[in-house]
Amino acid sequence: MKHRGRHRRRNRGRALRAALTGAALALTGAATLISTSQAVGGDNPGGLTRITSAHRMAQFRLHENLTDRGTLDTLTRSLGGGVGVHDVLASADHTLRDRPGCDSSETAALPVKPTAARAYCWDRDDATTTQWMPRSVTTSDSAGADGRWGPDRVILSGWTHPHHRSGGPDADQGLARIAFIDANDPARLAYRWVLLVAPREGGKDFVPVRTRMSGMVWHQDKLLVTARNSLLVFDLRRILRANVDSSAVGRVEGGYAAHGNRYVLPAVGSYRLTQGPCSRSDNRAAPCFAALSLDSTSTPSSGSLVAGEQVTRTNPSRTARVWRYAYSAEPGRGGLLATDARGDVRATEAYETEASRVRGVVSYRRTPTAQPDWYIDRTPTVGGRPGTLWRQNTSGAKAATCAADGTYACWGRHTASLSYARTTDELWTLTEGVADTDGQATGRVLYAVPLESVAESLE
Repeated sequence: MKHRGRHRRRNRGRALRAALTGAALALTGAATLISTSQAVGGDNPGGLTRITSAHRMAQFRLHENLTDRGTLDTLTRSLGGGVGVHDVLASADHTLRDRPGCDSSETAALPVKPTAARAYCWDRDDATTTQWMPRSVTTSDSAGADGRWGPDRVILSGWTHPHHRSGGPDADQGLARIAFIDANDPARLAYRWVLLVAPREGGKDFVPVRTRMSGMVWHQDKLLVTARNSLLVFDLRRILRANVDSSAVGRVEGGYAAHGNRYVLPAVGSYRLTQGPCSRSDNRAAPCFAALSLDSTSTPSSGSLVAGEQVTRTNPSRTARVWRYAYSAEPGRGGLLATDARGDVRATEAYETEASRVRGVVSYRRTPTAQPDWYIDRTPTVGGRPGTLWRQNTSGAKAATCAADGTYACWGRHTASLSYARTTDELWTLTEGVADTDGQATGRVLYAVPLESVAESLE
């Protein structure tokens, strides 16, 4: 689908439409600036406030640590060579149900308005398990100019084994896996699980990666994943196949196991906060990573990584921060962040937002010289209610309204993560779901909304 940027703005009585095309987010109804007196899903957060002081900008600084290539090559040889993304997709053993196959709790989790253009629900075991929780989404849109990785359109969904509440073994807590989804046929999405691991012992073994997986970005051949005080780096050319079916992770008698999974994706590096440890309660300290996405509309053409922080739930009124890093344009560093001579990564811009409880963030520029609009997914303070999607910039904030009383809690329920696909102009997100009275998860759905529909809902 060609990019059709069309947004409507009013200036001196003239309707100007300029846009954000075909996509993946859902809001609702004709949107207007909502006053605090209309606060049904939370107060209007107003405009973004730019952070300019050198001291505060230093809180976002990262240091790059890349794993020795020899270690990675040894691990690849130890497991019999690498496996391609296409091979993983070809072995898909789970099928997503499309919208007609979703149950009532799943469709109820979709946004009120605009409606999702595409919606999918997981196979029954993954849709209902409390042992694993869906937390993030990204796509192959930024892997190549045509939005594909090789011949394939791919969606990745990051899941984590939640701490203490899931009832699983202690050894499983914090495990992280990714659903590699074959999205070549929009009518039939299928997926295969891949476990995240980290090399050890010079590449002769690996251990599980433990992270909440709240944010994930695919750019070129690299995948960046959130951890509390850092970003983890994975290389999608280095997928490996385990050869022992066991609940263990790593080297075992007879070969290598991956907690019952066929494939593993080893970390190839990390970006650690230099001012850490992070804080979820102090917005003057280093931020804890939560949301991630790629801004392919920023300059230079290598794009930028945008991020949002996780704040403590006990202080829902605390402001949050959103910021960006530049990707490297140096040869041989595809998908890695731009560093200085010391290996440090500095944020290129940062803002404060009063839209607390941020779960997803996307930055989009209508033109190269325009200030970016930030789309921020905000969860409600009251559980079980739809969320709110705000469009913010330094001039103000807008959200869609979906009822005569001015309600703007119109977004999906319990959503997590946002990802913008430029080639299809879709905004993707997913819902975590909640546990029902029988202890099973309900209301999990993966969906996309045209970004143009989001823009129109803000008119």
